[in-house]
Amino acid sequence: MYIILKTLHYAKNLWPYYFGVTITSIFVALTGVAIPFVLSAATNLMVDVVKGGQADVSGALWLAVALFGFDIANTLIRNYGGYLGDVMSVKLKAQLSTRYYEHLLQLPQSYYDGELTGTIINRLNRAITEVSNFLNMFANNFFQMLLTTLITVVIVWFYSWELSMLIIVIYPLFLWLTALTSKKWQKLQTAKNHETDVASGRFAEVVTQIKVVKSYVQEKLEHRHFRKRFHKTVVLTREQSKYWHTMDVVRGAVLSIIFFLIFAFIFVQTVNKQFTIGEMVLLITLINALRIPLFSMSFIVDQFQRAITGSKDYVVAMELAPEIHDKPQAHNLEVTEGKVRYENVQFGYEDNHSVLKDISFTIEPGEKVALVGESGEGKTTLSNLLMRLYEPQTGVITIDGSNVNAVTQKSLRSQIATVFQDPALFSGTIRENIAYAHPRASHEQIVKAAKAANAHAFIEKLEHGYDSEIGERGIKLSGGQKQRIAIARAILKDAPILILDEATSSLDSRAEHLVQEALDRLMHGRSTLIIAHRLSTIAHVDKIVTIKNGMVDEMGEPAELAKTDGIYAQLLQLQLGTTEAAKKKLKTFDISAE
Repeated sequence: MYIILKTLHYAKNLWPYYFGVTITSIFVALTGVAIPFVLSAATNLMVDVVKGGQADVSGALWLAVALFGFDIANTLIRNYGGYLGDVMSVKLKAQLSTRYYEHLLQLPQSYYDGELTGTIINRLNRAITEVSNFLNMFANNFFQMLLTTLITVVIVWFYSWELSMLIIVIYPLFLWLTALTSKKWQKLQTAKNHETDVASGRFAEVVTQIKVVKSYVQEKLEHRHFRKRFHKTVVLTREQSKYWHTMDVVRGAVLSIIFFLIFAFIFVQTVNKQFTIGEMVLLITLINALRIPLFSMSFIVDQFQRAITGSKDYVVAMELAPEIHDKPQAHNLEVTEGKVRYENVQFGYEDNHSVLKDISFTIEPGEKVALVGESGEGKTTLSNLLMRLYEPQTGVITIDGSNVNAVTQKSLRSQIATVFQDPALFSGTIRENIAYAHPRASHEQIVKAAKAANAHAFIEKLEHGYDSEIGERGIKLSGGQKQRIAIARAILKDAPILILDEATSSLDSRAEHLVQEALDRLMHGRSTLIIAHRLSTIAHVDKIVTIKNGMVDEMGEPAELAKTDGIYAQLLQLQLGTTEAAKKKLKTFDISAE
Protein backbone atom coordinates (compact mmCIF):
# COMPACT_ATOMS: atom_id res chain seq x y z
CA MET A 1 0.00 0.00 0.00
CA TYR A 2 2.95 2.31 0.67
CA ILE A 3 3.93 2.21 -3.02
CA ILE A 4 0.44 3.30 -4.11
CA LEU A 5 0.28 6.07 -1.50
CA LYS A 6 3.74 7.20 -2.63
CA THR A 7 2.50 7.29 -6.22
CA LEU A 8 -0.60 9.28 -5.21
CA HIS A 9 1.66 11.75 -3.42
CA TYR A 10 2.66 13.02 -6.86
CA ALA A 11 -0.97 14.06 -7.41
CA LYS A 12 -1.93 15.17 -3.91
CA ASN A 13 -3.66 18.30 -5.21
CA LEU A 14 -6.54 16.07 -6.33
CA TRP A 15 -7.77 15.89 -2.73
CA PRO A 16 -11.14 17.55 -3.60
CA TYR A 17 -11.88 14.58 -5.85
CA TYR A 18 -10.72 12.09 -3.21
CA PHE A 19 -12.97 13.85 -0.69
CA GLY A 20 -15.91 14.00 -3.12
CA VAL A 21 -15.62 10.29 -3.89
CA THR A 22 -15.48 9.53 -0.17
CA ILE A 23 -18.65 11.54 0.60
CA THR A 24 -20.63 10.04 -2.29
CA SER A 25 -19.50 6.56 -1.24
CA ILE A 26 -20.85 7.15 2.26
CA PHE A 27 -24.25 8.22 0.92
CA VAL A 28 -24.35 5.35 -1.56
CA ALA A 29 -23.69 2.95 1.33
CA LEU A 30 -26.37 4.58 3.52
CA THR A 31 -29.06 4.59 0.82
CA GLY A 32 -28.16 1.01 -0.09
CA VAL A 33 -28.48 -0.16 3.51
CA ALA A 34 -31.77 1.75 3.95
CA ILE A 35 -33.51 -0.38 1.28
CA PRO A 36 -33.48 -3.62 3.35
CA PHE A 37 -35.18 -1.71 6.21
CA VAL A 38 -38.00 -0.70 3.88
CA LEU A 39 -38.30 -4.28 2.65
CA SER A 40 -38.33 -5.49 6.25
CA ALA A 41 -41.14 -3.06 7.17
CA ALA A 42 -43.08 -4.08 4.06
CA THR A 43 -42.67 -7.77 4.95
CA ASN A 44 -43.96 -7.22 8.51
CA LEU A 45 -46.90 -5.24 7.09
CA MET A 46 -47.81 -8.07 4.71
CA VAL A 47 -47.45 -10.72 7.44
CA ASP A 48 -49.85 -8.72 9.66
CA VAL A 49 -52.37 -8.54 6.80
CA VAL A 50 -52.04 -12.30 6.16
CA LYS A 51 -52.66 -12.93 9.87
CA GLY A 52 -55.93 -11.00 9.59
CA GLY A 53 -54.81 -7.52 10.49
CA GLN A 54 -56.22 -4.35 8.92
CA ALA A 55 -55.01 -3.61 5.40
CA ASP A 56 -52.90 -0.41 5.45
CA VAL A 57 -52.90 0.65 1.78
CA SER A 58 -51.58 4.09 2.56
CA GLY A 59 -48.69 2.66 4.60
CA ALA A 60 -47.87 0.21 1.80
CA LEU A 61 -47.78 3.02 -0.77
CA TRP A 62 -45.53 5.16 1.45
CA LEU A 63 -43.18 2.21 1.82
CA ALA A 64 -43.15 1.86 -1.97
CA VAL A 65 -42.41 5.60 -2.27
CA ALA A 66 -39.57 5.25 0.28
CA LEU A 67 -38.19 2.27 -1.61
CA PHE A 68 -38.32 4.28 -4.85
CA GLY A 69 -36.74 7.33 -3.17
CA PHE A 70 -33.80 5.41 -1.72
CA ASP A 71 -33.35 3.51 -4.98
CA ILE A 72 -33.30 6.61 -7.19
CA ALA A 73 -31.09 8.48 -4.69
CA ASN A 74 -28.67 5.57 -4.65
CA THR A 75 -28.56 5.56 -8.45
CA LEU A 76 -28.00 9.33 -8.73
CA ILE A 77 -25.35 9.53 -6.01
CA ARG A 78 -23.57 6.41 -7.26
CA ASN A 79 -23.36 7.80 -10.77
CA TYR A 80 -22.21 11.21 -9.57
CA GLY A 81 -19.51 9.46 -7.55
CA GLY A 82 -18.63 7.48 -10.67
CA TYR A 83 -18.33 10.74 -12.60
CA LEU A 84 -15.99 12.15 -9.95
CA GLY A 85 -14.00 8.90 -10.04
CA ASP A 86 -13.68 9.03 -13.82
CA VAL A 87 -12.50 12.66 -13.79
CA MET A 88 -10.15 11.90 -10.90
CA SER A 89 -8.73 8.96 -12.86
CA VAL A 90 -7.99 10.96 -16.01
CA LYS A 91 -6.59 13.87 -14.00
CA LEU A 92 -4.41 11.41 -12.13
CA LYS A 93 -3.14 10.00 -15.44
CA ALA A 94 -2.38 13.49 -16.71
CA GLN A 95 -0.55 14.57 -13.56
CA LEU A 96 1.43 11.36 -13.09
CA SER A 97 2.43 11.53 -16.76
CA THR A 98 3.52 15.16 -16.69
CA ARG A 99 5.36 14.76 -13.37
CA TYR A 100 7.16 11.68 -14.73
CA TYR A 101 8.06 13.48 -17.96
CA GLU A 102 9.21 16.56 -16.08
CA HIS A 103 11.39 14.40 -13.82
CA LEU A 104 12.84 12.46 -16.75
CA LEU A 105 13.87 15.71 -18.41
CA GLN A 106 15.86 16.57 -15.28
CA LEU A 107 17.68 13.25 -15.04
CA PRO A 108 21.28 13.13 -16.32
CA GLN A 109 22.44 11.62 -19.58
CA SER A 110 23.84 8.66 -17.64
CA TYR A 111 20.28 7.53 -16.80
CA TYR A 112 19.37 7.28 -20.49
CA ASP A 113 22.64 5.52 -21.27
CA GLY A 114 21.49 2.57 -19.18
CA GLU A 115 17.80 2.43 -20.14
CA LEU A 116 15.95 1.30 -23.24
CA THR A 117 13.57 3.88 -24.67
CA GLY A 118 10.72 1.37 -24.80
CA THR A 119 11.29 0.45 -21.15
CA ILE A 120 11.04 4.07 -20.02
CA ILE A 121 7.79 4.54 -21.95
CA ASN A 122 6.33 1.19 -20.89
CA ARG A 123 7.10 1.89 -17.24
CA LEU A 124 5.04 5.07 -17.41
CA ASN A 125 2.12 3.45 -19.23
CA ARG A 126 1.97 0.45 -16.93
CA ALA A 127 2.21 2.40 -13.68
CA ILE A 128 -0.37 4.99 -14.64
CA THR A 129 -2.80 2.49 -16.15
CA GLU A 130 -2.66 0.11 -13.19
CA VAL A 131 -2.86 2.81 -10.50
CA SER A 132 -5.65 4.69 -12.28
CA ASN A 133 -7.64 1.48 -12.80
CA PHE A 134 -7.25 0.56 -9.16
CA LEU A 135 -8.28 3.98 -7.90
CA ASN A 136 -11.27 4.07 -10.22
CA MET A 137 -12.31 0.65 -9.00
CA PHE A 138 -11.59 1.60 -5.38
CA ALA A 139 -13.66 4.77 -5.67
CA ASN A 140 -16.62 3.14 -7.39
CA ASN A 141 -16.65 -0.27 -5.71
CA PHE A 142 -14.21 -1.12 -2.97
CA PHE A 143 -14.67 1.90 -0.71
CA GLN A 144 -18.45 1.62 -0.94
CA MET A 145 -18.17 -2.07 -0.10
CA LEU A 146 -16.13 -1.29 3.02
CA LEU A 147 -18.60 1.35 4.19
CA THR A 148 -21.56 -0.91 3.49
CA THR A 149 -19.88 -3.70 5.45
CA LEU A 150 -19.20 -1.46 8.46
CA ILE A 151 -22.75 -0.16 8.53
CA THR A 152 -24.12 -3.69 8.09
CA VAL A 153 -22.01 -5.01 10.99
CA VAL A 154 -23.28 -2.23 13.28
CA ILE A 155 -26.91 -2.88 12.33
CA VAL A 156 -26.65 -6.66 12.65
CA TRP A 157 -25.01 -6.25 16.08
CA PHE A 158 -28.30 -4.87 17.44
CA TYR A 159 -30.04 -8.09 16.41
CA SER A 160 -27.31 -10.66 17.09
CA TRP A 161 -23.73 -10.21 18.16
CA GLU A 162 -23.00 -13.78 16.99
CA LEU A 163 -23.93 -12.86 13.41
CA SER A 164 -21.78 -9.71 13.59
CA MET A 165 -18.77 -11.74 14.68
CA LEU A 166 -19.26 -14.18 11.78
CA ILE A 167 -19.34 -11.23 9.35
CA ILE A 168 -16.31 -9.58 10.93
CA VAL A 169 -14.18 -12.73 10.79
CA ILE A 170 -14.64 -12.98 7.02
CA TYR A 171 -12.35 -10.06 6.18
CA PRO A 172 -9.17 -10.81 8.15
CA LEU A 173 -9.54 -14.45 7.12
CA PHE A 174 -9.88 -13.51 3.44
CA LEU A 175 -6.96 -11.05 3.62
CA TRP A 176 -4.77 -13.64 5.36
CA LEU A 177 -5.51 -16.21 2.65
CA THR A 178 -4.79 -13.55 0.02
CA ALA A 179 -1.50 -12.59 1.67
CA LEU A 180 -0.37 -16.21 1.35
CA THR A 181 -0.84 -15.85 -2.41
CA SER A 182 0.46 -12.34 -2.99
CA LYS A 183 4.22 -12.83 -2.64
CA LYS A 184 4.48 -15.46 -5.37
CA TRP A 185 1.94 -13.61 -7.57
CA GLN A 186 3.92 -10.35 -7.43
CA LYS A 187 7.18 -12.18 -8.16
CA LEU A 188 5.64 -13.68 -11.30
CA GLN A 189 4.14 -10.31 -12.27
CA THR A 190 7.53 -8.64 -11.95
CA ALA A 191 9.00 -11.28 -14.28
CA LYS A 192 6.18 -10.64 -16.77
CA ASN A 193 6.80 -6.90 -16.62
CA HIS A 194 10.49 -7.45 -17.33
CA GLU A 195 9.76 -9.53 -20.43
CA THR A 196 7.24 -6.95 -21.66
CA ASP A 197 9.68 -4.08 -21.06
CA VAL A 198 12.48 -5.80 -22.97
CA ALA A 199 10.13 -6.58 -25.85
CA SER A 200 8.82 -3.01 -25.91
CA GLY A 201 12.34 -1.61 -25.77
CA ARG A 202 13.39 -3.71 -28.74
CA PHE A 203 10.18 -2.80 -30.55
CA ALA A 204 10.96 0.91 -30.21
CA GLU A 205 14.52 0.34 -31.44
CA VAL A 206 13.36 -1.62 -34.48
CA VAL A 207 10.72 0.95 -35.42
CA THR A 208 13.28 3.77 -35.33
CA GLN A 209 15.85 1.70 -37.26
CA ILE A 210 13.57 -0.18 -39.62
CA LYS A 211 15.89 0.54 -42.57
CA VAL A 212 18.66 -1.48 -40.95
CA VAL A 213 16.30 -4.38 -40.26
CA LYS A 214 15.03 -4.44 -43.83
CA SER A 215 18.42 -3.94 -45.46
CA TYR A 216 19.83 -6.93 -43.57
CA VAL A 217 16.64 -8.93 -44.15
CA GLN A 218 16.21 -9.63 -40.43
CA GLU A 219 12.44 -9.16 -40.11
CA LYS A 220 11.98 -12.79 -39.11
CA LEU A 221 14.79 -12.59 -36.53
CA GLU A 222 13.27 -9.52 -34.89
CA HIS A 223 9.80 -11.03 -34.99
CA ARG A 224 11.12 -14.24 -33.44
CA HIS A 225 12.81 -12.37 -30.60
CA PHE A 226 9.67 -10.32 -30.01
CA ARG A 227 7.40 -13.37 -30.08
CA LYS A 228 9.78 -15.23 -27.75
CA ARG A 229 9.50 -12.52 -25.10
CA PHE A 230 5.72 -12.49 -25.20
CA HIS A 231 5.61 -16.28 -25.23
CA LYS A 232 7.44 -16.13 -21.90
CA THR A 233 4.72 -13.82 -20.57
CA VAL A 234 2.12 -16.41 -21.65
CA VAL A 235 4.01 -19.17 -19.79
CA LEU A 236 4.34 -16.98 -16.71
CA THR A 237 0.66 -15.99 -16.89
CA ARG A 238 -0.41 -19.63 -17.01
CA GLU A 239 1.57 -20.38 -13.87
CA GLN A 240 0.43 -17.16 -12.21
CA SER A 241 -3.24 -17.59 -13.11
CA LYS A 242 -3.35 -21.28 -12.17
CA TYR A 243 -1.83 -20.51 -8.79
CA TRP A 244 -4.09 -17.51 -8.18
CA HIS A 245 -7.34 -19.24 -9.15
CA THR A 246 -6.48 -22.37 -7.20
CA MET A 247 -6.07 -20.25 -4.11
CA ASP A 248 -9.25 -18.37 -5.05
CA VAL A 249 -11.17 -21.65 -4.94
CA VAL A 250 -9.84 -22.15 -1.41
CA ARG A 251 -10.86 -18.62 -0.44
CA GLY A 252 -14.29 -19.05 -2.03
CA ALA A 253 -14.87 -22.35 -0.24
CA VAL A 254 -14.01 -20.77 3.11
CA LEU A 255 -16.40 -17.89 2.44
CA SER A 256 -19.16 -20.28 1.37
CA ILE A 257 -18.78 -22.21 4.63
CA ILE A 258 -19.05 -18.98 6.66
CA PHE A 259 -22.14 -17.85 4.74
CA PHE A 260 -23.68 -21.28 5.26
CA LEU A 261 -23.21 -20.86 9.01
CA ILE A 262 -24.68 -17.33 8.87
CA PHE A 263 -27.83 -18.30 6.97
CA ALA A 264 -28.30 -21.49 8.96
CA PHE A 265 -28.11 -19.42 12.15
CA ILE A 266 -30.70 -16.94 10.85
CA PHE A 267 -33.11 -19.68 9.74
CA VAL A 268 -32.84 -21.56 13.04
CA GLN A 269 -33.31 -18.37 15.10
CA THR A 270 -36.35 -17.44 13.03
CA VAL A 271 -37.87 -20.91 13.49
CA ASN A 272 -37.24 -20.51 17.23
CA LYS A 273 -39.06 -17.15 16.99
CA GLN A 274 -35.97 -15.15 17.98
CA PHE A 275 -36.42 -13.15 14.77
CA THR A 276 -39.60 -12.00 13.10
CA ILE A 277 -40.16 -12.68 9.42
CA GLY A 278 -39.39 -9.01 8.74
CA GLU A 279 -36.16 -9.18 10.74
CA MET A 280 -35.18 -12.37 8.91
CA VAL A 281 -35.74 -10.63 5.56
CA LEU A 282 -33.76 -7.60 6.80
CA LEU A 283 -30.80 -9.68 7.96
CA ILE A 284 -30.75 -11.92 4.89
CA THR A 285 -30.99 -8.91 2.56
CA LEU A 286 -28.24 -7.00 4.39
CA ILE A 287 -25.87 -9.93 4.63
CA ASN A 288 -26.60 -11.27 1.16
CA ALA A 289 -25.68 -7.84 -0.21
CA LEU A 290 -22.14 -8.55 1.04
CA ARG A 291 -21.80 -11.80 -0.90
CA ILE A 292 -21.06 -10.33 -4.34
CA PRO A 293 -18.48 -7.77 -3.11
CA LEU A 294 -16.80 -10.43 -1.01
CA PHE A 295 -16.63 -12.98 -3.78
CA SER A 296 -15.41 -10.28 -6.18
CA MET A 297 -12.70 -9.24 -3.75
CA SER A 298 -10.32 -11.53 -5.62
CA PHE A 299 -10.61 -9.18 -8.60
CA ILE A 300 -10.10 -6.18 -6.33
CA VAL A 301 -7.01 -7.72 -4.75
CA ASP A 302 -5.76 -8.64 -8.23
CA GLN A 303 -6.10 -4.99 -9.30
CA PHE A 304 -4.46 -3.87 -6.07
CA GLN A 305 -1.44 -6.12 -6.64
CA ARG A 306 -1.12 -4.98 -10.24
CA ALA A 307 -1.15 -1.39 -9.02
CA ILE A 308 1.59 -2.16 -6.48
CA THR A 309 3.76 -4.02 -8.99
CA GLY A 310 3.18 -1.43 -11.71
CA SER A 311 3.99 1.45 -9.37
CA LYS A 312 7.31 0.12 -8.10
CA ASP A 313 9.38 1.06 -11.15
CA TYR A 314 7.55 4.39 -11.41
CA VAL A 315 8.34 5.32 -7.81
CA VAL A 316 11.95 4.12 -8.16
CA ALA A 317 12.38 6.36 -11.22
CA MET A 318 10.69 9.31 -9.52
CA GLU A 319 12.90 8.96 -6.45
CA LEU A 320 16.08 9.09 -8.52
CA ALA A 321 17.75 12.34 -7.60
CA PRO A 322 19.22 14.25 -10.54
CA GLU A 323 22.98 13.87 -10.23
CA ILE A 324 23.49 17.20 -11.95
CA HIS A 325 21.71 20.20 -10.47
CA ASP A 326 22.24 23.91 -10.13
CA LYS A 327 24.04 24.91 -6.99
CA PRO A 328 22.20 27.33 -4.67
CA GLN A 329 24.64 30.14 -5.54
CA ALA A 330 24.74 29.32 -9.28
CA HIS A 331 24.76 32.40 -11.51
CA ASN A 332 23.86 32.91 -15.14
CA LEU A 333 26.73 32.51 -17.58
CA GLU A 334 27.47 35.53 -19.76
CA VAL A 335 29.94 34.82 -22.53
CA THR A 336 31.95 37.87 -23.54
CA GLU A 337 34.90 36.24 -25.32
CA GLY A 338 34.19 32.52 -25.63
CA LYS A 339 37.40 31.19 -24.12
CA VAL A 340 36.98 27.53 -23.13
CA ARG A 341 39.49 25.82 -20.89
CA TYR A 342 39.79 22.20 -19.73
CA GLU A 343 42.01 21.94 -16.65
CA ASN A 344 43.18 18.52 -15.41
CA VAL A 345 39.83 16.90 -16.25
CA GLN A 346 39.31 13.28 -15.29
CA PHE A 347 36.13 11.32 -15.98
CA GLY A 348 34.86 7.75 -16.07
CA TYR A 349 31.41 6.28 -16.59
CA GLU A 350 32.30 3.79 -13.88
CA ASP A 351 34.10 4.75 -10.71
CA ASN A 352 36.89 2.23 -11.18
CA HIS A 353 37.55 3.00 -14.84
CA SER A 354 38.62 6.40 -16.18
CA VAL A 355 37.91 7.31 -19.80
CA LEU A 356 39.66 10.67 -19.58
CA LYS A 357 42.77 11.33 -17.49
CA ASP A 358 44.24 14.72 -16.68
CA ILE A 359 42.96 16.44 -19.84
CA SER A 360 44.05 20.04 -20.26
CA PHE A 361 43.72 22.32 -23.29
CA THR A 362 42.28 25.70 -24.23
CA ILE A 363 40.02 26.91 -27.02
CA GLU A 364 40.79 30.57 -27.54
CA PRO A 365 37.99 32.99 -28.53
CA GLY A 366 36.92 32.29 -32.12
CA GLU A 367 39.34 29.37 -32.43
CA LYS A 368 38.53 26.05 -34.15
CA VAL A 369 39.91 23.08 -32.22
CA ALA A 370 39.67 19.51 -33.54
CA LEU A 371 39.74 16.45 -31.31
CA VAL A 372 41.45 13.44 -32.89
CA GLY A 373 41.80 9.95 -31.48
CA GLU A 374 40.69 6.37 -31.87
CA SER A 375 37.05 5.50 -31.30
CA GLY A 376 36.26 5.19 -27.60
CA GLU A 377 38.97 7.61 -26.49
CA GLY A 378 36.41 10.06 -25.05
CA LYS A 379 36.15 12.75 -27.74
CA THR A 380 32.35 12.94 -27.52
CA THR A 381 32.59 12.73 -23.74
CA LEU A 382 34.64 15.93 -23.72
CA SER A 383 31.85 17.75 -25.56
CA ASN A 384 29.24 16.30 -23.19
CA LEU A 385 31.26 17.50 -20.21
CA LEU A 386 31.33 21.01 -21.67
CA MET A 387 27.51 20.99 -21.89
CA ARG A 388 27.44 19.49 -18.38
CA LEU A 389 25.52 16.42 -19.44
CA TYR A 390 28.08 14.73 -17.21
CA GLU A 391 30.36 16.16 -14.53
CA PRO A 392 34.10 15.54 -14.31
CA GLN A 393 35.31 13.50 -11.36
CA THR A 394 38.22 15.87 -10.92
CA GLY A 395 39.37 19.03 -12.64
CA VAL A 396 37.36 21.95 -13.97
CA ILE A 397 36.02 23.25 -17.27
CA THR A 398 35.70 27.02 -17.55
CA ILE A 399 34.17 29.44 -20.03
CA ASP A 400 35.61 32.95 -19.79
CA GLY A 401 36.91 31.95 -16.36
CA SER A 402 33.56 30.71 -15.01
CA ASN A 403 33.44 27.09 -13.88
CA VAL A 404 30.60 25.41 -15.80
CA ASN A 405 29.60 23.66 -12.56
CA ALA A 406 29.05 27.03 -10.89
CA VAL A 407 26.60 28.45 -13.45
CA THR A 408 23.00 27.51 -14.18
CA GLN A 409 22.55 24.67 -16.66
CA LYS A 410 20.05 26.71 -18.66
CA SER A 411 22.39 29.65 -19.13
CA LEU A 412 25.32 27.33 -19.92
CA ARG A 413 23.54 25.38 -22.63
CA SER A 414 21.95 28.50 -24.08
CA GLN A 415 25.50 29.68 -24.90
CA ILE A 416 26.39 26.49 -26.78
CA ALA A 417 25.09 25.38 -30.18
CA THR A 418 25.49 21.79 -31.32
CA VAL A 419 25.46 20.04 -34.68
CA PHE A 420 25.68 16.27 -34.47
CA GLN A 421 26.98 13.80 -37.02
CA ASP A 422 23.52 12.23 -37.02
CA PRO A 423 21.14 15.19 -37.32
CA ALA A 424 18.59 15.12 -34.51
CA LEU A 425 15.28 16.25 -35.99
CA PHE A 426 11.75 15.83 -34.66
CA SER A 427 8.53 14.97 -36.41
CA GLY A 428 6.69 18.11 -37.47
CA THR A 429 7.43 20.85 -39.97
CA ILE A 430 10.71 22.26 -41.20
CA ARG A 431 9.75 25.58 -39.60
CA GLU A 432 9.26 23.93 -36.21
CA ASN A 433 12.60 22.12 -36.41
CA ILE A 434 14.59 25.24 -37.31
CA ALA A 435 12.71 27.29 -34.70
CA TYR A 436 13.45 24.67 -32.03
CA ALA A 437 16.45 26.84 -31.11
CA HIS A 438 14.23 29.92 -30.81
CA PRO A 439 10.49 29.05 -30.71
CA ARG A 440 9.42 32.70 -31.00
CA ALA A 441 11.59 33.46 -34.01
CA SER A 442 9.92 35.34 -36.84
CA HIS A 443 9.54 33.92 -40.33
CA GLU A 444 12.22 36.30 -41.55
CA GLN A 445 14.69 35.06 -38.92
CA ILE A 446 13.98 31.43 -39.83
CA VAL A 447 14.45 32.12 -43.54
CA LYS A 448 17.69 34.01 -42.87
CA ALA A 449 19.06 31.04 -40.90
CA ALA A 450 17.97 28.63 -43.63
CA LYS A 451 19.70 30.70 -46.30
CA ALA A 452 22.91 30.79 -44.27
CA ALA A 453 22.67 26.99 -43.97
CA ASN A 454 22.14 26.54 -47.75
CA ALA A 455 18.72 25.09 -46.97
CA HIS A 456 16.35 27.78 -48.28
CA ALA A 457 16.57 26.69 -51.93
CA PHE A 458 15.45 23.10 -51.38
CA ILE A 459 12.83 24.13 -48.80
CA GLU A 460 11.22 26.52 -51.29
CA LYS A 461 10.87 23.69 -53.82
CA LEU A 462 8.81 21.59 -51.40
CA GLU A 463 5.03 21.73 -51.87
CA HIS A 464 4.39 23.34 -48.50
CA GLY A 465 7.73 25.07 -48.11
CA TYR A 466 8.65 25.71 -44.50
CA ASP A 467 5.39 24.09 -43.39
CA SER A 468 6.29 20.74 -44.99
CA GLU A 469 6.05 17.75 -42.64
CA ILE A 470 9.35 15.86 -42.45
CA GLY A 471 8.28 12.69 -40.63
CA GLU A 472 9.86 11.10 -37.57
CA ARG A 473 13.57 12.02 -37.34
CA GLY A 474 13.29 13.77 -40.72
CA ILE A 475 12.74 10.50 -42.58
CA LYS A 476 11.32 12.32 -45.66
CA LEU A 477 14.53 14.30 -46.21
CA SER A 478 17.93 13.32 -47.57
CA GLY A 479 21.01 13.23 -45.35
CA GLY A 480 22.31 16.53 -46.68
CA GLN A 481 18.92 18.23 -46.28
CA LYS A 482 18.62 17.05 -42.69
CA GLN A 483 22.11 18.30 -41.90
CA ARG A 484 21.39 21.73 -43.36
CA ILE A 485 18.21 22.05 -41.28
CA ALA A 486 20.23 21.08 -38.19
CA ILE A 487 22.81 23.73 -39.10
CA ALA A 488 20.06 26.32 -39.67
CA ARG A 489 18.78 25.54 -36.20
CA ALA A 490 22.26 26.12 -34.75
CA ILE A 491 22.64 29.35 -36.74
CA LEU A 492 19.29 30.60 -35.40
CA LYS A 493 20.45 29.89 -31.85
CA ASP A 494 23.40 32.23 -32.50
CA ALA A 495 25.43 30.91 -29.56
CA PRO A 496 29.07 32.02 -29.12
CA ILE A 497 30.33 28.47 -28.57
CA LEU A 498 29.84 25.65 -31.06
CA ILE A 499 30.21 21.89 -30.68
CA LEU A 500 30.49 20.20 -34.05
CA ASP A 501 30.40 16.43 -34.39
CA GLU A 502 31.49 16.77 -37.97
CA ALA A 503 28.41 16.49 -40.11
CA THR A 504 29.82 15.80 -43.57
CA SER A 505 31.43 12.41 -43.18
CA SER A 506 28.54 10.38 -44.62
CA LEU A 507 27.41 12.71 -47.43
CA ASP A 508 27.94 12.67 -51.17
CA SER A 509 30.23 15.29 -52.74
CA ARG A 510 27.53 17.84 -53.65
CA ALA A 511 25.74 17.55 -50.32
CA GLU A 512 29.08 17.73 -48.51
CA HIS A 513 30.00 20.92 -50.36
CA LEU A 514 26.70 22.62 -49.44
CA VAL A 515 26.89 21.46 -45.82
CA GLN A 516 30.57 22.45 -45.50
CA GLU A 517 29.78 25.95 -46.80
CA ALA A 518 27.03 26.24 -44.20
CA LEU A 519 29.34 24.98 -41.47
CA ASP A 520 32.02 27.51 -42.41
CA ARG A 521 29.47 30.31 -41.99
CA LEU A 522 28.31 28.81 -38.70
CA MET A 523 31.85 28.48 -37.29
CA HIS A 524 32.87 32.01 -38.26
CA GLY A 525 33.60 34.02 -35.13
CA ARG A 526 32.64 31.21 -32.78
CA SER A 527 34.80 29.14 -30.44
CA THR A 528 34.38 25.70 -31.98
CA LEU A 529 35.10 22.23 -30.66
CA ILE A 530 35.15 19.76 -33.56
CA ILE A 531 35.00 16.00 -33.22
CA ALA A 532 36.80 15.34 -36.47
CA HIS A 533 35.93 12.61 -38.95
CA ARG A 534 37.75 13.86 -42.09
CA LEU A 535 41.40 14.67 -42.55
CA SER A 536 40.41 17.48 -44.92
CA THR A 537 38.54 19.17 -42.08
CA ILE A 538 41.34 18.66 -39.57
CA ALA A 539 43.82 20.37 -41.88
CA HIS A 540 41.85 23.64 -41.77
CA VAL A 541 41.40 24.03 -38.02
CA ASP A 542 43.46 26.34 -35.81
CA LYS A 543 44.51 23.66 -33.37
CA ILE A 544 44.50 19.88 -33.09
CA VAL A 545 44.29 18.00 -29.80
CA THR A 546 45.07 14.31 -30.13
CA ILE A 547 43.79 11.91 -27.47
CA LYS A 548 45.53 8.64 -26.70
CA ASN A 549 44.78 6.27 -23.80
CA GLY A 550 42.44 8.90 -22.39
CA MET A 551 45.15 11.58 -22.22
CA VAL A 552 46.30 14.48 -24.39
CA ASP A 553 49.04 13.08 -26.61
CA GLU A 554 49.77 16.14 -28.76
CA MET A 555 48.48 19.65 -29.22
CA GLY A 556 49.32 22.23 -31.86
CA GLU A 557 48.58 23.61 -35.31
CA PRO A 558 48.09 21.11 -38.18
CA ALA A 559 51.33 22.16 -39.93
CA GLU A 560 53.23 21.81 -36.67
CA LEU A 561 51.87 18.34 -35.80
CA ALA A 562 52.42 17.10 -39.35
CA LYS A 563 56.15 17.23 -38.67
CA THR A 564 56.08 15.10 -35.52
CA ASP A 565 55.77 11.36 -35.14
CA GLY A 566 52.37 11.63 -33.41
CA ILE A 567 48.84 10.55 -34.25
CA TYR A 568 48.16 13.32 -36.78
CA ALA A 569 51.38 12.65 -38.68
CA GLN A 570 50.56 8.94 -38.72
CA LEU A 571 47.09 9.72 -40.11
CA LEU A 572 48.64 11.77 -42.91
CA GLN A 573 50.91 8.85 -43.76
CA LEU A 574 48.00 6.43 -43.66
CA GLN A 575 46.11 8.74 -46.01
CA LEU A 576 48.73 8.07 -48.66
CA GLY A 577 48.53 4.33 -48.14
CA THR A 578 46.29 2.18 -50.31
CA THR A 579 46.61 -1.12 -48.47
CA GLU A 580 43.77 -2.67 -46.55
CA ALA A 581 45.85 -2.38 -43.37
CA ALA A 582 46.12 1.40 -43.84
CA LYS A 583 42.38 1.74 -44.46
CA LYS A 584 41.61 -0.42 -41.44
CA LYS A 585 43.86 1.70 -39.23
CA LEU A 586 42.10 4.88 -40.38
CA LYS A 587 38.76 3.34 -39.43
CA THR A 588 39.94 2.76 -35.88
CA PHE A 589 40.25 6.53 -35.65
CA ASP A 590 36.77 6.95 -37.17
CA ILE A 591 38.56 9.06 -39.80
CA SER A 592 37.98 9.32 -43.53
CA ALA A 593 41.01 9.99 -45.73
CA GLU A 594 39.06 12.47 -47.88
